[in-house]
Amino acid sequence: MTWAQSRDRMVEQHVIRRGINDRSVTMAMRTVPRELFVDPGFEEFAYEDAPLAIGQGQTISQPYIVALMIEKADLDAGDNVLEIGTGSGYAAALVSRIARHVYTVERHEPLANQAKRRFEKLGYRNIDVRIGDGSKGWIKAAPFDAIIVSAGVPEVPSSLKEQLDLGGRLVIPVGEGEPQRLKRITRTGVSQFEEEDLGGVMFVPLIGEDAWTARHPMYTPTTPAPQARTPKDLIANAAEEFLSIDDRSFTTLFDRFARSRIVLLGESTHGTSEFYRARAAVSRYLIENHGFNLIAVEADWPDAAAINRIINGRRASGDPPFQRFPSWMWRNREFSDFVSWMQAENSARGSSRNEPIRFYGLDLYNMSGSIRAVLDFLDGVDPHAAAAARERYGCLSPWQNNPATYGRAVLTDAHRSCEDAVLQQCKDLLERSLEAAATDGDEFLDAAQSARLLAAAERYYRTMYYGGPEAWNLRDTYMAETIEHLVDFHGPDAKIIVWAHNSHIGDARFTEMAAGRDELNLGQLCRQRFDGSTSLIGFGTNSGEVLAASNWDGPAEIKKIKPSLAGSYERLCHETGKERFLLDFDRSKELHAELVDDRLQRFIGVIYRPESERLSHYMQTSMPRQYDAFVWLDETHTVTPLEDPAMAAGGGDETYPFGL
Repeated sequence: MTWAQSRDRMVEQHVIRRGINDRSVTMAMRTVPRELFVDPGFEEFAYEDAPLAIGQGQTISQPYIVALMIEKADLDAGDNVLEIGTGSGYAAALVSRIARHVYTVERHEPLANQAKRRFEKLGYRNIDVRIGDGSKGWIKAAPFDAIIVSAGVPEVPSSLKEQLDLGGRLVIPVGEGEPQRLKRITRTGVSQFEEEDLGGVMFVPLIGEDAWTARHPMYTPTTPAPQARTPKDLIANAAEEFLSIDDRSFTTLFDRFARSRIVLLGESTHGTSEFYRARAAVSRYLIENHGFNLIAVEADWPDAAAINRIINGRRASGDPPFQRFPSWMWRNREFSDFVSWMQAENSARGSSRNEPIRFYGLDLYNMSGSIRAVLDFLDGVDPHAAAAARERYGCLSPWQNNPATYGRAVLTDAHRSCEDAVLQQCKDLLERSLEAAATDGDEFLDAAQSARLLAAAERYYRTMYYGGPEAWNLRDTYMAETIEHLVDFHGPDAKIIVWAHNSHIGDARFTEMAAGRDELNLGQLCRQRFDGSTSLIGFGTNSGEVLAASNWDGPAEIKKIKPSLAGSYERLCHETGKERFLLDFDRSKELHAELVDDRLQRFIGVIYRPESERLSHYMQTSMPRQYDAFVWLDETHTVTPLEDPAMAAGGGDETYPFGL
């Protein structure tokens, strides 16, 4: 009989026949190889309905009891689950095939390490293992949708009950005698719980501060408690250092993301040289070595279309691109160098008939152009309304936490009365942009796409006129739809690299954006729409200088970046003493678990106000859930704007392709 046949026999005879009907449980038990979770020499007994010794005075529970506890935990695919008593790791492995993520705690270090090796061998990457006192739970990973305790307690620990989410279920053996009673505790309110008795069971005791203590006869303190490692130490241990942005020790770190179809590269500011150079280096490497062929950036479609024409051997018509605020975001030496590389690469590809690189903007609705139209109109009819609009547009950032900013930008009657005229101006602007692009033969702007844009334009511009969270959601939704359209249009071989701010590419569900303002973003939507084929990589820095404005539509200024706040993710990275590194949250389960609790993270856009930095530029996030990886550059410097007189002195070639 094969192992697969043995698993099927176990499920039919010892699980389903005894009343376990949850298909997700039985499917997991047919999948997970139980023979790998028993000690060598005991494999032939793995599928018998009996507990087996696994060392350290512990056992692997009989299959029926494991199935019963998981079924009574009532798991869903999106659940966050805590298991107490890792043991062999078998129960955690089963839960990991059903739930989104499993956190499991084991007191005995040899068992915990053995379980980790089993999970790694099987490729089960959604399990975090911790060595410690299970009776205390795992506060930093809470709240949990379900908690399963695989050891008996004299009474239910209050610490575990408090780590349940509302509606969360705790399944736990309770009692001082034999048999114990299997209980299910459901949290129904802040301090309200319902309790059910599921029958008699027999488990080894849970040893811990909130369970059985050293007085219990089965307690033998043979294994000293491991010394806790600080978050800084864990980051330092997991950090993959590289020599420089221009060295292969940096770019080869991104081989691990090559199987993704969409790689999103972030930045924590819009005016930092190292972020542009790093993204360019990674993009070149992925294009040359892993078949990526599309670049999409956080920029207006018409401006990006001009770049796309240039790199594909056609001369752009009309005004030079990227002239509106914030012009330095794309009119800089770092980006210009990347454009020149794309042009040279496509020229070389033309002779070999390879697919050319395509370059696109994600803001199909010309956001900065529409804002410019609003401000120009209001400047002419009501300067006070224009000042209020500038203040509001300066707050179009999801990390803004200062309500007083909005209070100062109260809309006037004159502002409201201008609405219809401004909307018509914006729609005219869009129509002219689409017509101009169509006459230049851009293949993406077909008639159907133009019709979709025009049909939705009024809602978009009306939303943009007033600003606020809805404008953010609408914009990022369209960005995601643009990526989806690009991937569909270019076919199954399309692989796309996205350049955008961290606030766009990090998953919003694990930030204040979702928790406090019901906002979504591009990274979240890409994960949801391209499940399993999207990689989100954030970038961060501690100090240095940045090119940014003080207000929307204001002049670019070189500003000093204040050192990161104590307790923030940035401060932890800085305190490692390492200048540059990559953190891959999938490669270090312990790091993921330690950092999963919300901390402050810094976001600087085109506006930087260091005098109100905590309110203006920080929000709470869970970095390991927000990104797949994070690139750290401890000290950074400003981009070099092409309008800089020192640059202009070199002549037209210095500003190509922007000096058209």
